[in-house]
Amino acid sequence: MMEIEGVAGAGGSMLSDIYQSSKKLLLKTRDGLERLERLESSTSSASVDSPELSFAIKGDITQLQSLCVEMDHLWRSVAVKSQRALWKRKVEQIAEESESLKESLDKYFSRHQRRMLEAKERAELLGRANGESAHVLRIFDDEAQAMQSARNSTRMMEEAYLTGVAILSKFSEQRERMKVLKLHLYKSLLKNEGILLESQKIVSLAWE
Repeated sequence: MMEIEGVAGAGGSMLSDIYQSSKKLLLKTRDGLERLERLESSTSSASVDSPELSFAIKGDITQLQSLCVEMDHLWRSVAVKSQRALWKRKVEQIAEESESLKESLDKYFSRHQRRMLEAKERAELLGRANGESAHVLRIFDDEAQAMQSARNSTRMMEEAYLTGVAILSKFSEQRERMKVLKLHLYKSLLKNEGILLESQKIVSLAWE
């Protein structure tokens, strides 16, 4: 994996570090999704699933999207135009791949939910005696509720994380604006001081 050389400043170094981390996380997430899909294709049973793996993948995708938000802010501050354009393409590629993985995982969740509903309908049609059917339906209902609860929790974590990233990004922008404002103020003070010194010279010459 080729790194971009000559990225100056702490911001460029941070961008490079985050990019390398995002590439590693992207590979890990893609591998996890492939394992999940292999597990899905190996059985037609709705009850066979790996919730730990699927929600771990969802968490990795959320982290990837957050890293993309950070990189999107950082590449804009790269001073050299050619490097800035190159970083823009690299960040966009990571964001596109992250979105593709998210869509694949969403499709997996939809397929799993559909299989669970179909299995529940089959259990209802069987109508087993002695309350056995009711017991089977309760199992499917409990699993469906657990899946929904996990999805809701993950969504809340995503929103909280992205909100935090957005707030930190705003603070960073405000800090940069404050630096520029201080620089302008400092230049203005120097200019005023120069005018004052020039005025003093004129007054001194007038009294000579």
